[in-house]
Amino acid sequence: MNNPRQLPRVSSWRLRVTERRTVLLIGDLTIALASLAISLYYWGVSERFMGFSAEFLQKRVPGWFYFLPIIWLVLMVELYDIHRASDWWRTIRGVALAALLGLALYLALYFYYVVPPKSLLPRLGVASYLITVSILTLLWRRLYIQVFTASQFMRRVLLVGGGKSGETLLTVINSLKTKPFVLVGVIDDDPHKQGASVEGSPVIGSSGQLLELVQEHNISEIIVAITGEMCGAMFQALLDAQEVGVDIVRMPTVYEELMGRVPILVLETNWILGSFVDELRVSGFYLLIKRMLDILGGLAGALATVVLFPFISLVMVIDDGFPIFYSQTRCGKGGLPYQIHKFRTMRRDAEADGQPRWAREDDDRATRVGRILRKTHLDELPQFVNVLRGDMSLVGPRAERPELVEYFQKHIPFYRARLLVKPGITGWAQINYGYASTIEETVAKLEYDLFYIKRRSLAMDLIILLRTPSTVFGFRGR
Repeated sequence: MNNPRQLPRVSSWRLRVTERRTVLLIGDLTIALASLAISLYYWGVSERFMGFSAEFLQKRVPGWFYFLPIIWLVLMVELYDIHRASDWWRTIRGVALAALLGLALYLALYFYYVVPPKSLLPRLGVASYLITVSILTLLWRRLYIQVFTASQFMRRVLLVGGGKSGETLLTVINSLKTKPFVLVGVIDDDPHKQGASVEGSPVIGSSGQLLELVQEHNISEIIVAITGEMCGAMFQALLDAQEVGVDIVRMPTVYEELMGRVPILVLETNWILGSFVDELRVSGFYLLIKRMLDILGGLAGALATVVLFPFISLVMVIDDGFPIFYSQTRCGKGGLPYQIHKFRTMRRDAEADGQPRWAREDDDRATRVGRILRKTHLDELPQFVNVLRGDMSLVGPRAERPELVEYFQKHIPFYRARLLVKPGITGWAQINYGYASTIEETVAKLEYDLFYIKRRSLAMDLIILLRTPSTVFGFRGR
């Protein structure tokens, strides 16, 4: 076999998933700043007396106007998901939703916030900014899709391991509308797999051919999907490939980057222990700030509940009578039970036999008003009382009933790990997946929950909170 030190190094200029997010952020910020300059100029030249001048910038432009680029980036938070960013129609939807949310926020301030003079809420400036930034963002995102989803700009990948772990990753890749990289093929030392295919991807060689295939196909990354013991020849081949500049990445890491989930069905116990024991420790500062945010959010949610209660209760009584609320026992942190409070959305005989059931898409047990409340998540407003009491957090896994937790523990590996943190009103699984009504869907949702538990931070909590309104306004509830 060739000495890897004598071989030319593989080009590594193709972007990884995380690097693409950085490109998106830089591009969006550049567009947002350019839109600010254009809107200021248009607004200025439209002024009858001042024109676009230093006097105009000092006297007519309120200070908050210069923060519009940052606000725009916040409103665009949904489109920093790589899969959404690579889909043109989802991009159009995301930009339109960001513009509508920005317009709604401005109108709420303009018509109801009467303290400042109207001159501090300029209609022309805001309108020109929203139009300009929407058009330019769409043009930039179209360019991004054309360039960074083209094969010549994508990383070229070999998958090492055609067993269960490799099959799981290939199934996920095949399910994606836009592929995250060019998968050249699979490497496996099993002689029965040679010349065959795994989930539609050909097995093109073994460990002895790895370095040759890296050079032949200009491979930039190797994904290792071997869960059991690795033979010495394969290990040495991977080291040789790394020496010529190929990135070596484990399958769970790639799965997490692509899906924002943890692949629980192919993980070993020592990996779980390393992730959820060694890495679970968070700082006391994080917990303190998180609790402060919970209190502030709980107070705001409780106020919203009081304001909306007369209207919600009236339509509920007209539709299906009393009671307005219902209470139910749920599992909190560590499995400790607590009482959850929500607006009633189901018929009073929804579980007449006393057996707990999953919520389903367009559940026929829901009342007419209940369907609307569930779609908009307004039924969950009373849970802010649980947040204030400390039973729940604003962000965390969805609270489940003890009976269902017991059932899931018997059928889903590592299910109890989601009880390591407080349940939340919203969460990583809720904004990415929603409700689950089968074991398979519950597995997928658990993968999102464990991803959050492993990586939770103030930044991630804020991203989840910022993405939650699009879930509400998108009517994604059941």
